[in-house]
Amino acid sequence: MTTPTPPLRTVVWTEIAVTDLPRATAFYAAVFRYPMIPQDSSGQPEVYFDNGMGGASGHLYQGTPATGGMVIHLAVPDRLEDAMARCREAGGQVTSPAITIPPGRFCYAKDPDGNGIGLFEPAA
Repeated sequence: MTTPTPPLRTVVWTEIAVTDLPRATAFYAAVFRYPMIPQDSSGQPEVYFDNGMGGASGHLYQGTPATGGMVIHLAVPDRLEDAMARCREAGGQVTSPAITIPPGRFCYAKDPDGNGIGLFEPAA
């Protein structure tokens, strides 16, 4: 009997509260290499992720970060180890080694505000 693999596109939307929107925008752009799109359609400044891969997306907004609990896993554009290095260089913290699972590899990390993120490299 095999263990079922969860679908890769189960996240509908993400909202990540950050204390410094420009710093967070620079961090996420550096680590994930996503184009970051400023918006203010909700009445407050937000910066949207645009990874060009379709599926779920999300945004950063100025607010109070969650403490504990939430971890959002985001696909990286290249090797996991490269994204881990960019995470550290951009002011984040890698909090686990690379972990291999059937759909790919990931590690746990924190952005500069302490939000839990997963850096995910899909299997080839």
